Amino acid sequence: MLVLFSRKMDAYRLYLVMMGASSVFITFVFAVNMVYQVETVGLSPLQLVLVGTALEAAVFLFEVPTGIVADVYSRRLSIIIGYALMGGGFLLEGAVPSFEAILLAQVVWGVGYTFTSGAHQAWITDEIGEDRVGRVFLRAAQVGSLVGIPATLVAITIGSVQVNLPILLGGALHIILALFLALVMPETGFQPTPRESRSAAGQMSATLRAGLRLVRRRPVLAAILGIGFFYGLYSEGFDRLWTAHLLESFALPDFGGLQPVAWMGLLSLVGGLLAAGAAQIIIKRLNMSDTPALARAAFGLAGLLALALLGFAAVGSFAGAVLLRWAISILRTLIEPLQTAWINQHLDSDVRATIISMSGQVDAIGQIAGGPPVGWVGGVLGLRAALFASAALLLPALPLYARVLRRGRPAEAEALTGD
Repeated sequence: MLVLFSRKMDAYRLYLVMMGASSVFITFVFAVNMVYQVETVGLSPLQLVLVGTALEAAVFLFEVPTGIVADVYSRRLSIIIGYALMGGGFLLEGAVPSFEAILLAQVVWGVGYTFTSGAHQAWITDEIGEDRVGRVFLRAAQVGSLVGIPATLVAITIGSVQVNLPILLGGALHIILALFLALVMPETGFQPTPRESRSAAGQMSATLRAGLRLVRRRPVLAAILGIGFFYGLYSEGFDRLWTAHLLESFALPDFGGLQPVAWMGLLSLVGGLLAAGAAQIIIKRLNMSDTPALARAAFGLAGLLALALLGFAAVGSFAGAVLLRWAISILRTLIEPLQTAWINQHLDSDVRATIISMSGQVDAIGQIAGGPPVGWVGGVLGLRAALFASAALLLPALPLYARVLRRGRPAEAEALTGD
């Protein structure tokens, strides 16, 4: 048996197995963890947000340093370490129902995530080549989407028995996945980074300097980064508090004796399906190469998102809150690809990497900065006030959209791609 498992598996099949399994295991955790934190552990609004802030801070601080392991030593080693740490973090969260343990668990699994982030893409690219890897990424995304639906249903079923069981199961299976990869994962195409290019501090410094020079020369980029900042600013509070709002502000309908974990899982499942359907419709109807249309669509959807967030905070019925929650899910799903396509159409390849990297960091900074104040508002004034505050943090993004649109297509193109 050990001889059988020690054989190196075909990289393509192994990548699909790895990504599909990880999607299932992490779905087990995410389907119930917010209900667990609210119902079982009894976290306050501020504590809920601080948990998310700890995760974002860990990812922000360790994203580049952990990349050294993948670039210098081994993609395979980085992936194995990452899944083991993620599993350990999930096990700690599910086993110890306390704020301190959950806070530490976010840091552990967040650091683990940074070990896998980028490493698995680099590994499969090394193994099968750049010409084939695009199709593999698409296939892996399809596998992840397909397995997510039954995984959610399994998590709901197990969580209805005991809410922390799916979290413990997801953690244990991540560790088993790491052990499995240690036995069967090949690494034949890895080329270490030259010694002179191994300084993480130097890479971060160079990226920052290049990005700042671009922003100074091209004012529209400042507006785009500002939009990303405000998205991060509002999202952390909302993501951590919407479940608590539904559980504590409303009486859940008595429908077939469904437990809270089942309600939240089903709501997320239906919201995800609706968002996927809406995305397919808009992709067919919207010309993704029409820059002004993309910009106007992103602006309009952002305005609708702000209204939906305000409505979710204000609505007095459970049914209304559910409908608005689904609307928020759809709008968020649509905005991200539209905005990415809009920006990418005007960025040269060297500019694109820098700006996308900076945009991700700015979003993380926004989440770290916006989460705790919103949590504090929730602890002092209640969940509705916190959700109103979260929605208000998105509103300054709208004038930034308008500023970019006023420049018009020629000016925008010049500002983004020329000096």
